[in-house]
Amino acid sequence: PVSGRVLEVLTTEPGVQFYTANHFNGKMTGKSGRPYPRHAGFCLETQHYPDSPNQPSFPTTILRPGQTYRTTTVFRFSTR
Repeated sequence: PVSGRVLEVLTTEPGVQFYTANHFNGKMTGKSGRPYPRHAGFCLETQHYPDSPNQPSFPTTILRPGQTYRTTTVFRFSTR
């Protein structure tokens, strides 16, 4: 069903890992003893591309002494 909920992800990172809890089997319980079945939740992890250190064509992930690493990710929720 259409909920009208909208999630926008804005980030300075070049990639996003989408995690879906495939290994959850219902044995783990959460708040009020409710079980967490497969796909009970998801996570959007903003990051550099997987295996970046070994891929010369990918943006670098090496941080040299004295350098500062900064990143920004905004999760904007709204409705339509």
